[in-house]
Amino acid sequence: MVTFVDHVTLHLKAGDGGNGCVSVRREKFKPLAGPDGGNGGHGGDIVLVSDAQTTTLLGFHRHPHVSSANGGPGMGDNRSGGNADELVLTVPVGTVVKDADGELLADFTEPGMRFLAAEGGHGGLGNAALATTKRKAPGFALLGTEGWQGDLLLELKTVADVALVGFPSAGKSSLVAALSAAKPKIADYPFTTLHPNLGVVQAGSVRYTVADVPGLIEGASEGKGLGLEFLRHVERCSALLHVLDCATLEPGRDPLSDLDVILGELGAYPVPDGQLPLLERPQLIALNKIDVPEARELADFVKPELEERGYRVFEISTASHEGLRPLSFALAELVEKARVEAASQPAPSRIVLRPKAVDEAGFTIKVEGGSHGNVYRILGAKPERWVQQTDFTNDEAVGFLADRLAKLGVEDRLFAVGAVAGSTVVIGAGNGIVFDWEPTLTSTAELVTSPRGSDPRLDPIRRRTTGQRREEYHDLMDAKSEARAELVRERDAGLWADDESDGDGENA
Repeated sequence: MVTFVDHVTLHLKAGDGGNGCVSVRREKFKPLAGPDGGNGGHGGDIVLVSDAQTTTLLGFHRHPHVSSANGGPGMGDNRSGGNADELVLTVPVGTVVKDADGELLADFTEPGMRFLAAEGGHGGLGNAALATTKRKAPGFALLGTEGWQGDLLLELKTVADVALVGFPSAGKSSLVAALSAAKPKIADYPFTTLHPNLGVVQAGSVRYTVADVPGLIEGASEGKGLGLEFLRHVERCSALLHVLDCATLEPGRDPLSDLDVILGELGAYPVPDGQLPLLERPQLIALNKIDVPEARELADFVKPELEERGYRVFEISTASHEGLRPLSFALAELVEKARVEAASQPAPSRIVLRPKAVDEAGFTIKVEGGSHGNVYRILGAKPERWVQQTDFTNDEAVGFLADRLAKLGVEDRLFAVGAVAGSTVVIGAGNGIVFDWEPTLTSTAELVTSPRGSDPRLDPIRRRTTGQRREEYHDLMDAKSEARAELVRERDAGLWADDESDGDGENA
């Protein structure tokens, strides 16, 4: 069974970046020839591309979870990890992309448009790339960052010039098949059309597209029937064609009452801001099935009243093709007029590129109250990415992070907002990474000589104070005095003498 889907939630996970490598080159007679750890590869992006050959979002409905490949890790001998290929997802023309909050992100109105839906993570630098003249042998590398992960909402809004609206079984699909080369499903029961059908019509020198919108019923704008699911496909059409069934056998129905119901539903449907309301767009009426004698009589009866309302009315038969040629040219006239009006509209405003100010910090600090004092939250692309790249099991890597934050101006800004030593600092939104801020940790990591992979600035302070030196000195002097006094007591007791002689009276 063919299924049509025009509204899906896509769960995306872009690839993570590969970790950098810590490696030292070893050659004969050169056991430590310098760092040679390679960089990690970037994770794969997920890109949405509009394609004219794609007509439904069914593939995403069946497989809503999409992820791209991760970047390769760095290796020794200056070998960098491979970058993952981007993952391209094709969507139909007319697809609208929104975030989880409903904010519009992209609108695919033409084939070939691209949108970066999920950005892959950055690869971490290896220790070879981190080496400097002052830090010649880094004992750490940067980790790869995580790729973007989240949900996107995809809505398909058919891009057509003319929308055919009407009750179920009014003959809309048959009209599309008669006007164009399209072959929609046609049957003798209501709601045969379960998805919009597009057809291309050539009327003289004008070529336009028509969309068969599934049947509307009373209450469609409130969600009854299939109305809410498919009224969105009418939004982009420049003209409407009301297809009225003149041969219906249902009691209480006639072309005039059907038209009133459809107009009520179209008027109740809210269009996006900036678009023309549906009832203010050009509209034509087609009285269908006049090949049936009773239907022709009814069409002749209601046509004058419809014309009094200001509509152009055409009596047609999709079975015998009667009246289709004048209708096609009338629709072409409306489409051509709409295209001319669209071309005469003022050009869109220019895109203004505003360069970043030279004094822009690139991060913000928010002071949040807590039960144990203020919490200082640091938000910004660079600090948050640097935290993700830091291996907190490596002291040298933590010191490198402290230096990067200090050079960015985080320490000065923390002082400015009132932070003191020992204040709680969080980097990133949500839980983030929590630190007990110590300003002395952020100074001259490149000048520190220490074993690879360690940072003496993170060790406890072992240097003696002046009072401790004075106390140790006094204890030492007291011990020496006590030792001299003990020697004097032993000499006075005869336990030893200054000059010991042997039995000959000579000095030993």
